Order: sequence, then structure tokens, then C-alpha cells
Amino acid sequence: MSNLEHNTLAYPKPYSQRQTRLQFTWLNSIFKRSLALILFFLLWEILPRIGIVSAAFLPPISTVLHTTWELYANGQLATHISVSLTRSLIGFALALMIAIPMGLILGWYKLVAETLNPLLELFRNTTALALMPVFILFLGIGEVSKISLLVYACTWPILLNTISGVQNVDPLLIKSARTMGLKPYQLFRKVILPAAVPTIFVGIRLAGAISVLALVAVEMFGAKAGLGYLIMYSQFSFEIPAMFVGILVMTLVGLSFNYGLLAIEKHFTAWKKNPVE
Repeated sequence: MSNLEHNTLAYPKPYSQRQTRLQFTWLNSIFKRSLALILFFLLWEILPRIGIVSAAFLPPISTVLHTTWELYANGQLATHISVSLTRSLIGFALALMIAIPMGLILGWYKLVAETLNPLLELFRNTTALALMPVFILFLGIGEVSKISLLVYACTWPILLNTISGVQNVDPLLIKSARTMGLKPYQLFRKVILPAAVPTIFVGIRLAGAISVLALVAVEMFGAKAGLGYLIMYSQFSFEIPAMFVGILVMTLVGLSFNYGLLAIEKHFTAWKKNPVE
């Protein structure tokens, strides 16, 4: 046996060991994250079947999944998801276009912030649901009032976090940039905006969650389709499995929305070692 063959047999390839260790770590991480969910769904299935919880009010998860398939097969579920996503995404996008520029202006110009701050405090402490009758009164019961209410609800977390992000930039960064001779617009573009991005994305992710959660309130009034409508209609008609289908699907939509925004955040904050999660 040659020395090369002897060394190959005596010492396994370090790459294979490393790859096996990484796979084990990955599987272990998935197991830890999934354990609580598995136990939750097991309890959901078992408790109604053994009579600890009334199956009329909390049907087993298998019944809910069967109802999900029925709603998917007849096309109702796709319709509800499509309508809700359209409302949510339009409201969220409009809130971004309004809140980020306004937040940058209010955060950068102190005089503007001091002038408008009392008005902002008044409106941000008024809940969106309380204003729903006002939106319906002025905009009608159609899509315009629903989307407008979503815009209102989503605007505040983005606006306030944008203002905070701009105002809390490290003064040493600003001082250093000014000593290098940067003009005001260069200072804003190269220093202020990049430093404020992580805080802005916190508000964006909060608004993303609100754009999904507020659908239940928005679709309570005059809606004929949507996940919120499905939840409310199923509750009133005592179709409890369908109600839980709407709740679970809305949860999955919210999670997908959040992880999508998190991926975008990591792209724009690649210069940070540990972006905010």
C-alpha cells in the first residue's frame, strides 16, 4: 500500500466531516423550532377528540385541514386570498410612498417637525378602527374606504420609525462627513439615509403585520370577499371549521409577508453583521 493510500484511509476528508456536522446542526435547529408547533397541533387534534374541549367550538385540526381542501377545491379560498392580498398590498404600498418621504422630511428639518408634531400626536393616538365610520361616511362602503383605512393604519409605524431613524443617527458620523466637505444632499444620501435604514425597516415590518391584521376590521364592513370576511361570515353562520381556515391562512399570509420583508431588509443592510430581526 502506498503512503498516499495509507493517509487516505487513516484520515477521513475534513470536508466530509464538516458537511456532516453542518447537516446535523441544521436538522437539530429545525427540530427545535418545530417541536413547539408539533406539540401545539397534536394537542389541537387530541383535546377535541377526547372531549376536554368541545369540538363544536374547537374542531380538530384534521377537520380544519379537510375544510381547507374543500374551500380550495371549489375556488372560494383562492378568491378570498386574492381579494385580501390585493387590499393589503395596495394599502401597504401607498403607506410606504406617503410615510417614508414624510418621515425623512420631519426627521431632517426640526422646524417642520416641531410645527406638525401636535397634529401628528393627535392622529397617531386615534385608532384606525374608531375612524372606520368616518371613512365610510366620506368615501363610501366600497374598496376606497377599506384601502384608505389600511393606509392610515400602516402609515404610523413607518412614519414614526423613519423620524426616529433620521433623528438618532450618530452625531459623530454627521460631524465626520461634514469635515470631509460633503454637501447637505450628499450628507443625507450617503450618511443619514443608510444609517436610518435599519430603524425604518422596523417600522416597515410592523406596518406589514398591521396591513394583514387590520383586514379583519376592514372587511367587517360591506365586504363580499376576503379572509376577514370569511372569518366573520363563518362565525355568524356557525361554520367554525371555515372560520379557523380563515384564521390559519391569514396567519400564514402574515408570516410570509414578514419573512419577505426580512429578506429585503437583509439585502439593504448587508453592511451590518447582525441586522435587526
